[in-house]
Amino acid sequence: MNDILASVQHRAALPGTQVAQASRPHHGLATLQHMIAAWREQTRFRWDIKRMSEASPHLIADIGLTKQQAEQEIAKLPFWQR
Repeated sequence: MNDILASVQHRAALPGTQVAQASRPHHGLATLQHMIAAWREQTRFRWDIKRMSEASPHLIADIGLTKQQAEQEIAKLPFWQR
């Protein structure tokens, strides 16, 4: 068995000593909420592009996207939503 951590010296934390938490990234609830909000915004944008390309394809060029770019964004939607 190959144990990568076998060469690391382990030390038990003594009462009253601080344990460094630099090895573990700290993401708070606010960061998680921002990530979820960004995902929802991207999904909403992709849905809008899909509806726009079906109803009024000429508007895709008006927002500065080519037809190929719009199709690439629509392809990022889950397959059951395309």
